[in-house]
Amino acid sequence: MTVTDLRLWTVDEYRRMTETGILNPDERVELIDGQIISMSAKNPPHAATNLCAADYLRSLLAGLALIRIQDPIALSYNSEPEPDIAVVQIDPRLYQDFHPAPDNIFLLIEIADTTLETDRRRKAPAYAKAGITDYWILDVNTRQVYVFREPGETNYRQETVFNEDDVLSMLAFPEIEVQISQLFP
Repeated sequence: MTVTDLRLWTVDEYRRMTETGILNPDERVELIDGQIISMSAKNPPHAATNLCAADYLRSLLAGLALIRIQDPIALSYNSEPEPDIAVVQIDPRLYQDFHPAPDNIFLLIEIADTTLETDRRRKAPAYAKAGITDYWILDVNTRQVYVFREPGETNYRQETVFNEDDVLSMLAFPEIEVQISQLFP
């Protein structure tokens, strides 16, 4: 058996790969912990839930936060994922000069129809290491929300599953009730 070292990439190298054509700009990939990861195709249930959840959160958080859909965030020097939804601080220039970093992020959401384990086992640790305090996974198959809080050095210390009839609040906006049923089409 041959053992080879894994070459990890930085965000700067990753961006240069796109600029020089090594990676096609239309290629569905993201950088997580130095690895270039293929993103799953967006099936209709995924796309519909993404739209529904983003619209609902926009209505709840109007004037309080921006809702970014499938745009990059700057987690670290070697992680630039593209979460399905990022609830971020309002920036008057709409993040024209930089991607939101952990200090700008109130909540990250991934939509899972075929990616639940990837979102739990790969993305949750990356988000926890970056200090993202509130991370949700919307499972379109069970219409449940996995809520991850209390980030640690390697993962979240708390994971709670909420059902469709439940209500929850974001850590950043505890006074605003989120009806889980409204996150799904």
